[in-house]
Amino acid sequence: MTSPARNRLGRLWRDWLSPLAFALLLTQFGATAVRVDGVSMLPGLRHGETLLVPKIEGWAHTLGVGTYGRGDTVVFKPPRSAAQEWTRTYRGVTLPWAYRPYLVKRVIGLPGDTVQVQAGTVLVNGRPLNEPRTTTYWNGACHDTASPLANTPPVTVPAGTYFVMGDNRSPGGSLDSRVFGPVGTADIAGRAVASVWPLVTPTNTTPTCDGQPHPEQRVKTGGPQQWNPRLLRSGG
Repeated sequence: MTSPARNRLGRLWRDWLSPLAFALLLTQFGATAVRVDGVSMLPGLRHGETLLVPKIEGWAHTLGVGTYGRGDTVVFKPPRSAAQEWTRTYRGVTLPWAYRPYLVKRVIGLPGDTVQVQAGTVLVNGRPLNEPRTTTYWNGACHDTASPLANTPPVTVPAGTYFVMGDNRSPGGSLDSRVFGPVGTADIAGRAVASVWPLVTPTNTTPTCDGQPHPEQRVKTGGPQQWNPRLLRSGG
């Protein structure tokens, strides 16, 4: 190969192929940003927050290296069998095909655990789940204790799957593993490790308890502004 040809290939790699390869590696094996849609994770996460999800950890868990922990916030697709979770709408635009949108929930049950909900209290292996922030918040609002989702039969989590729930414990506040069952590791994109946007948010949120669609549009906020970016801790 002549020197001019090598120089052209070198410039092509430097100016175009190298940045493209880096971007591909970053998006496939680095990290991605995921937006929280809805209020199923109140009070832990609010509608519109942007979460940082490292992809390498998700790939590793899919390959059998490491596991997710109880309390982890995970981004996943619901099981294919969950017909109610398929949609043809994206940001108000109707698509010619149906797809499973990514959801954000919290890991409640690990493989082998038995999960049950009694009068709104989550039991893992017969013991109440320790989630003081979630319990205190919803006890002061509209904690669901009477609906079928607040009173579920025991479910033993199969190997290779996780039982996930939203932090929202109001009536109909979260559709999760109580509805579509445990989620397979292969359907989990990864664990959200931080909230990176917005930069500031009001301190307080008052949820709607009317059971109507799009409750995120009616959540009231107030109090002084607080710095929002933070690492996500386990537990409710």
